[in-house]
Amino acid sequence: MAKFAVIMPAAGASRRFRDKHYKKPFAVLDGRAVWLHSAEKFLSRDDVVQLILLVAEQDREEFNMKFAANVAIMGVDVVEGGAERADSVERALGRVKPEVDFVAVHDAARPCLAEEWIEKIFDEAQKSGAAIFAVPVAGTLKRVSHNTIDETVSREHLWEAQTPQVFRRQLLLDAYAKRDGFVATDDAQLVERLGEAVAIVPGSSLNLKITTKDDLRLAQQVLKVLPKPKPGGTGNPFAEDDIWR
Repeated sequence: MAKFAVIMPAAGASRRFRDKHYKKPFAVLDGRAVWLHSAEKFLSRDDVVQLILLVAEQDREEFNMKFAANVAIMGVDVVEGGAERADSVERALGRVKPEVDFVAVHDAARPCLAEEWIEKIFDEAQKSGAAIFAVPVAGTLKRVSHNTIDETVSREHLWEAQTPQVFRRQLLLDAYAKRDGFVATDDAQLVERLGEAVAIVPGSSLNLKITTKDDLRLAQQVLKVLPKPKPGGTGNPFAEDDIWR
Protein backbone atom coordinates (compact mmCIF):
# COMPACT_ATOMS: atom_id res chain seq x y z
CA MET A 1 0.00 0.00 0.00
CA ALA A 2 1.35 3.40 -1.00
CA LYS A 3 1.90 5.84 1.88
CA PHE A 4 0.71 9.43 1.77
CA ALA A 5 1.60 12.59 3.66
CA VAL A 6 -0.85 15.50 3.68
CA ILE A 7 0.32 19.12 3.84
CA MET A 8 -2.38 21.58 4.89
CA PRO A 9 -1.54 25.30 4.47
CA ALA A 10 -3.26 27.45 7.12
CA ALA A 11 -0.75 30.29 7.36
CA GLY A 12 -2.46 32.88 5.14
CA ALA A 13 -3.55 36.31 6.29
CA SER A 14 -7.33 35.69 5.76
CA ARG A 15 -7.77 39.35 4.78
CA ARG A 16 -11.11 38.79 3.05
CA PHE A 17 -12.56 36.81 5.94
CA ARG A 18 -12.73 39.94 8.13
CA ASP A 19 -13.13 38.42 11.56
CA LYS A 20 -11.11 39.96 14.37
CA HIS A 21 -11.34 36.79 16.45
CA TYR A 22 -10.58 34.03 13.94
CA LYS A 23 -8.70 33.40 10.73
CA LYS A 24 -10.75 31.28 8.36
CA PRO A 25 -9.07 27.88 9.05
CA PHE A 26 -9.73 28.34 12.77
CA ALA A 27 -13.29 29.66 12.57
CA VAL A 28 -16.02 27.42 13.97
CA LEU A 29 -17.99 25.34 11.48
CA ASP A 30 -20.66 22.94 12.70
CA GLY A 31 -19.20 22.86 16.20
CA ARG A 32 -15.49 22.58 15.47
CA ALA A 33 -12.70 24.44 13.70
CA VAL A 34 -12.63 24.48 9.90
CA TRP A 35 -9.17 22.88 9.73
CA LEU A 36 -10.33 19.93 11.82
CA HIS A 37 -13.01 19.07 9.26
CA SER A 38 -10.29 18.92 6.61
CA ALA A 39 -7.75 17.04 8.72
CA GLU A 40 -10.04 14.32 10.06
CA LYS A 41 -11.07 13.16 6.57
CA PHE A 42 -7.45 12.29 5.80
CA LEU A 43 -6.50 10.93 9.20
CA SER A 44 -9.30 8.35 9.03
CA ARG A 45 -7.39 6.63 6.20
CA ASP A 46 -4.85 3.84 6.75
CA ASP A 47 -2.66 5.07 3.88
CA VAL A 48 -2.15 8.56 5.38
CA VAL A 49 0.87 8.30 7.68
CA GLN A 50 1.47 11.99 8.31
CA LEU A 51 -0.42 15.28 8.34
CA ILE A 52 1.49 18.57 8.48
CA LEU A 53 -0.43 21.74 9.32
CA LEU A 54 1.17 25.06 8.38
CA VAL A 55 0.47 27.92 10.79
CA ALA A 56 1.66 31.53 10.65
CA GLU A 57 4.35 32.42 13.19
CA GLN A 58 2.16 35.16 14.70
CA ASP A 59 -0.70 32.67 15.20
CA ARG A 60 1.37 29.91 16.81
CA GLU A 61 0.87 30.84 20.46
CA GLU A 62 -2.90 31.24 20.18
CA PHE A 63 -3.14 28.10 18.04
CA ASN A 64 -1.32 26.10 20.72
CA MET A 65 -3.66 27.41 23.41
CA LYS A 66 -6.76 26.34 21.50
CA PHE A 67 -5.66 23.19 19.70
CA ALA A 68 -2.74 21.60 21.56
CA ALA A 69 -4.90 18.65 22.66
CA ASN A 70 -6.19 18.07 19.13
CA VAL A 71 -2.67 18.17 17.69
CA ALA A 72 -1.31 15.74 20.28
CA ILE A 73 -4.08 13.16 20.03
CA MET A 74 -4.39 13.31 16.25
CA GLY A 75 -0.62 13.17 15.76
CA VAL A 76 -0.51 16.33 13.62
CA ASP A 77 2.85 17.96 12.89
CA VAL A 78 2.64 21.75 13.10
CA VAL A 79 5.12 23.81 11.06
CA GLU A 80 5.39 27.58 10.88
CA GLY A 81 4.63 28.94 7.43
CA GLY A 82 6.62 31.35 5.29
CA ALA A 83 5.91 34.62 3.51
CA GLU A 84 4.09 33.00 0.56
CA ARG A 85 2.05 29.83 0.25
CA ALA A 86 4.80 28.14 -1.74
CA ASP A 87 7.36 29.08 0.93
CA SER A 88 5.15 27.37 3.51
CA VAL A 89 4.72 24.18 1.49
CA GLU A 90 8.45 24.07 0.82
CA ARG A 91 9.09 24.15 4.58
CA ALA A 92 6.62 21.33 5.13
CA LEU A 93 8.23 19.20 2.44
CA GLY A 94 11.41 19.22 4.50
CA ARG A 95 9.49 17.56 7.33
CA VAL A 96 7.86 14.75 5.34
CA LYS A 97 8.65 11.28 6.69
CA PRO A 98 11.16 9.26 4.61
CA GLU A 99 8.74 6.37 4.05
CA VAL A 100 6.16 8.56 2.28
CA ASP A 101 5.52 7.80 -1.41
CA PHE A 102 3.03 10.57 -2.29
CA VAL A 103 2.34 14.05 -0.95
CA ALA A 104 -1.11 15.62 -1.00
CA VAL A 105 -1.51 19.37 -0.53
CA HIS A 106 -4.93 20.49 0.65
CA ASP A 107 -6.20 23.90 1.75
CA ALA A 108 -7.05 23.88 5.45
CA ALA A 109 -9.88 26.27 4.57
CA ARG A 110 -11.50 23.73 2.21
CA PRO A 111 -13.45 21.62 4.75
CA CYS A 112 -16.22 20.09 2.62
CA LEU A 113 -14.50 16.88 1.55
CA ALA A 114 -16.10 13.53 0.84
CA GLU A 115 -14.13 10.36 1.55
CA GLU A 116 -14.86 9.00 -1.91
CA TRP A 117 -13.27 12.10 -3.47
CA ILE A 118 -10.04 11.50 -1.58
CA GLU A 119 -10.06 7.89 -2.75
CA LYS A 120 -10.47 9.04 -6.34
CA ILE A 121 -7.64 11.59 -6.32
CA PHE A 122 -5.26 9.23 -4.49
CA ASP A 123 -5.95 6.50 -7.05
CA GLU A 124 -5.30 8.84 -9.98
CA ALA A 125 -2.05 10.13 -8.46
CA GLN A 126 -0.78 6.57 -8.14
CA LYS A 127 -1.54 5.98 -11.81
CA SER A 128 -0.22 9.24 -13.27
CA GLY A 129 2.20 10.61 -10.68
CA ALA A 130 0.41 13.96 -10.40
CA ALA A 131 -3.30 14.73 -10.12
CA ILE A 132 -5.47 17.63 -9.05
CA PHE A 133 -9.16 18.29 -8.65
CA ALA A 134 -10.59 20.98 -10.92
CA VAL A 135 -13.96 22.10 -12.26
CA PRO A 136 -14.74 23.63 -15.68
CA VAL A 137 -15.18 27.39 -15.60
CA ALA A 138 -18.92 28.02 -15.98
CA GLY A 139 -19.28 31.79 -15.85
CA THR A 140 -18.57 34.46 -18.45
CA LEU A 141 -15.07 35.85 -17.98
CA LYS A 142 -14.16 39.52 -18.44
CA ARG A 143 -10.70 41.06 -18.53
CA VAL A 144 -10.97 44.42 -16.72
CA SER A 145 -8.78 47.45 -16.20
CA HIS A 146 -9.77 50.64 -14.34
CA ASN A 147 -13.26 49.19 -13.71
CA THR A 148 -13.91 48.89 -17.44
CA ILE A 149 -14.17 45.73 -19.54
CA ASP A 150 -11.28 45.29 -21.95
CA GLU A 151 -12.51 42.03 -23.45
CA THR A 152 -14.57 38.91 -22.88
CA VAL A 153 -12.31 35.90 -22.43
CA SER A 154 -13.30 32.53 -23.85
CA ARG A 155 -13.86 29.94 -21.12
CA GLU A 156 -13.21 27.06 -23.53
CA HIS A 157 -10.67 24.64 -22.04
CA LEU A 158 -10.50 26.67 -18.81
CA TRP A 159 -10.74 24.86 -15.48
CA GLU A 160 -10.61 26.17 -11.92
CA ALA A 161 -8.11 24.28 -9.78
CA GLN A 162 -9.08 22.87 -6.40
CA THR A 163 -7.36 20.80 -3.74
CA PRO A 164 -6.36 18.13 -2.82
CA GLN A 165 -3.48 18.14 -5.28
CA VAL A 166 -1.48 14.92 -5.05
CA PHE A 167 2.01 14.18 -6.38
CA ARG A 168 4.62 11.50 -6.35
CA ARG A 169 6.92 12.69 -3.59
CA GLN A 170 10.11 12.98 -5.64
CA LEU A 171 8.27 14.84 -8.41
CA LEU A 172 7.08 17.51 -5.97
CA LEU A 173 10.54 17.74 -4.40
CA ASP A 174 12.06 18.25 -7.85
CA ALA A 175 9.49 20.93 -8.66
CA TYR A 176 10.29 22.87 -5.50
CA ALA A 177 14.05 22.40 -5.97
CA LYS A 178 13.74 24.27 -9.29
CA ARG A 179 11.31 26.89 -7.99
CA ASP A 180 14.03 29.55 -7.66
CA GLY A 181 11.77 32.01 -5.85
CA PHE A 182 8.88 31.69 -8.31
CA VAL A 183 5.60 32.65 -6.62
CA ALA A 184 3.23 29.85 -7.56
CA THR A 185 -0.48 30.04 -6.78
CA ASP A 186 -0.74 26.26 -6.49
CA ASP A 187 1.61 23.30 -6.44
CA ALA A 188 0.57 21.97 -9.83
CA GLN A 189 1.99 25.14 -11.40
CA LEU A 190 5.48 24.22 -10.19
CA VAL A 191 5.15 20.70 -11.56
CA GLU A 192 3.94 22.12 -14.89
CA ARG A 193 7.12 24.24 -15.05
CA LEU A 194 9.12 21.01 -15.15
CA GLY A 195 7.23 20.01 -18.29
CA GLU A 196 5.50 17.18 -16.43
CA ALA A 197 1.89 16.22 -17.09
CA VAL A 198 -0.67 16.80 -14.35
CA ALA A 199 -3.91 14.82 -14.58
CA ILE A 200 -7.25 16.54 -14.00
CA VAL A 201 -9.85 14.76 -11.88
CA PRO A 202 -13.27 16.43 -12.20
CA GLY A 203 -14.06 18.01 -8.85
CA SER A 204 -17.23 19.37 -7.32
CA SER A 205 -18.63 22.82 -6.65
CA LEU A 206 -19.34 21.50 -3.14
CA ASN A 207 -15.59 21.37 -2.51
CA LEU A 208 -15.60 25.07 -1.74
CA LYS A 209 -12.82 27.13 -0.21
CA ILE A 210 -13.86 29.39 2.63
CA THR A 211 -12.79 32.93 1.85
CA THR A 212 -15.56 35.06 3.37
CA LYS A 213 -18.10 34.64 6.15
CA ASP A 214 -20.75 33.95 3.50
CA ASP A 215 -18.69 30.93 2.45
CA LEU A 216 -18.72 29.73 6.05
CA ARG A 217 -22.51 29.84 6.12
CA LEU A 218 -22.67 28.02 2.80
CA ALA A 219 -20.27 25.34 4.04
CA GLN A 220 -22.59 24.70 6.97
CA GLN A 221 -25.25 23.61 4.47
CA VAL A 222 -22.85 21.72 2.21
CA LEU A 223 -21.73 19.47 5.08
CA LYS A 224 -25.30 18.18 5.29
CA VAL A 225 -25.39 16.98 1.68
CA LEU A 226 -21.90 15.56 1.16
CA PRO A 227 -21.70 11.94 -0.02
CA LYS A 228 -21.64 9.64 2.97
CA PRO A 229 -19.09 6.83 3.55
CA LYS A 230 -19.99 3.55 1.91
CA PRO A 231 -21.63 0.90 4.14
CA GLY A 232 -19.03 -1.27 5.78
CA GLY A 233 -16.37 1.43 5.76
CA THR A 234 -14.42 2.42 8.84
CA GLY A 235 -16.14 5.81 8.99
CA ASN A 236 -14.61 8.78 10.74
CA PRO A 237 -13.08 7.98 14.13
CA PHE A 238 -12.93 11.65 15.12
CA ALA A 239 -16.41 12.86 14.18
CA GLU A 240 -18.27 12.18 17.41
CA ASP A 241 -15.55 12.81 19.98
CA ASP A 242 -15.95 16.00 22.02
CA ILE A 243 -12.17 16.48 22.09
CA TRP A 244 -12.38 17.93 18.56
CA ARG A 245 -14.93 20.59 19.40
